[in-house]
Amino acid sequence: MAELAATAWVRQTAPDGTGFIRAGSGAPVLLIHGVGMNATIWHDQIASMQDNHDLIAIDMLGHGGSPLPPEDAGLTDFADQALRLIDHLGLASVSIVGHSMGALVALEIALHAPSRVRSLVCLNAVFRRPAALAQAVRERAAALGSHGDASAIAATLARWFGDPLPESLADAAAMARAALEGVDPEGYARTYRLFARADAEHADTLARLAAPALFMTGSQDSNSTPAMSAAMARLAPHGQCLVLSGERHMMAMASPEKVSRHISAFLDTGQAAKPQADGTFDSGEFRRALGSFLTGVTIVTTIGAEGEPRGFTANSFTSVSLEPPLVLVCIAKKALGHSAFSTSRGFAINILSESQKAQSGIFASKAADKFASVGWQAGQTGNPLIDGSVAVFDCAMEQLVDAGDHSILIGRVRDFSHNGAQPLGYCRGTYVTPGLSQEALAAVPPDTEVGAILENEGRVLFFETSDGFHELPAGRGLGTSKDARSLRGCLAARAVEAQLGFLFAVWDDAANPSRTHVYYRGTVEGHYTDDRRVRLVDIEQIAALKIADPAVRSMLARYARERTQDAFGVYVGNEVEGEVQPLARPSPSAILQSGRR
Repeated sequence: MAELAATAWVRQTAPDGTGFIRAGSGAPVLLIHGVGMNATIWHDQIASMQDNHDLIAIDMLGHGGSPLPPEDAGLTDFADQALRLIDHLGLASVSIVGHSMGALVALEIALHAPSRVRSLVCLNAVFRRPAALAQAVRERAAALGSHGDASAIAATLARWFGDPLPESLADAAAMARAALEGVDPEGYARTYRLFARADAEHADTLARLAAPALFMTGSQDSNSTPAMSAAMARLAPHGQCLVLSGERHMMAMASPEKVSRHISAFLDTGQAAKPQADGTFDSGEFRRALGSFLTGVTIVTTIGAEGEPRGFTANSFTSVSLEPPLVLVCIAKKALGHSAFSTSRGFAINILSESQKAQSGIFASKAADKFASVGWQAGQTGNPLIDGSVAVFDCAMEQLVDAGDHSILIGRVRDFSHNGAQPLGYCRGTYVTPGLSQEALAAVPPDTEVGAILENEGRVLFFETSDGFHELPAGRGLGTSKDARSLRGCLAARAVEAQLGFLFAVWDDAANPSRTHVYYRGTVEGHYTDDRRVRLVDIEQIAALKIADPAVRSMLARYARERTQDAFGVYVGNEVEGEVQPLARPSPSAILQSGRR
């Protein structure tokens, strides 16, 4: 760290004995240090800010060259000292930067003399300490008779800078040690006892703080925690919170360039420095982090000015309100279709199924005629509705919101429909199929029974035996359509086109524990004639069927119950006992439903 003489500082003493340093020119800023320190700890801030600010660093009472505070001092004693100095210098108002105890003094000044404070930066401030932390601080205050002891100073430096001390902070720690070793013991004790009890002093008055205030602390400061700064910023009418990653209590000394930049930005603009300027905000990494959120995939459609269908792929879709029924989707301002969508009277959101990956890719491309590859029909409002979608929402434009490099389209739903097909997912730049893990099924033992409860418009598909019993489609493993013993082979033999979805039940055979049964939910399309003994049975009538396997009969009873509640789980156990593990609410049931507004 540079020698103090390297900076054009002027050490002065006010008429009341207050010691202070003054340097620079420009808007006046009062710097107030914490307990045990003195005005010189602001060395780096003065060096970097003096070209644009008139900087006054005060020695608070009992520290540096200033007189002792009263024996039973309060925050008003320290605030009055600072106000006397401001008066002495002929300054009508100042901005104040306070660290730790200095932040409490700064708040006291701003709350009791609001006309004298332009803005406020509270560094590593304390506020409503938790019980255990408050007790630790009180205990340290009670033991102050031994102040100056090398072990006590070492413990303080460890809290402030870390233990072991990083080599890069050796100079800052040495400067802090010199201040602690040189402080007047009585001044230190009187001030620390106040500091120990004043953490809730402004709890009831922060809501009246008139000045803009930045509450900044370090993520690793265990004494002036991020939660404290966030709470103060929330109470202050014009408060902001900023937490600096990896920083500790003495961050103004440990990372002076970073802290000074944020202080200057706030004093000059009323805002902390933007994250991009920190060099740690990577837009590419931000995009990848957002991609960690598993979403569905939609195609958003509208009709252009010339009557042509327009569309784009999006996963930035969400519901907004049930009453009125509102949804939203985002479109990039640089997208080719932005003009068409931002000026349209409405749009439709088509939620894609697992079988529509190709359509998703086409609508994400710059293909000339995207709609040539899909079947579609006009919805109630004229917007294109894509065939085969899991759900569609036909919307009138409710509101267009400008948001950075995107526009938010908020739509009022005029009509909608949905079915039981499995939705297509998207995460980390690739498609995912949350319904069925074929890789997992491929790895199961060959003797595993894999079956399915296949639904079509409120009916479940069964195979009827010659003696009048009903069975669910099942086989040895998932297999292929050419493997007659597998589930897919069984379905192919009866010309059943099915789409498997979410896992529904897994149980071990009670008579043969090495044999496992795995059943999925799914959907089926088409009409079936009696010659193949394929039956679609209403869910309400399943209980009356002749089903030989009691485990399957019990599973179907649970299916009917959970289907009514639209809250499915996964059974894991054996034929006799097990547990149903709840799932998040799945895609809507297989009955095609619609609603109009």
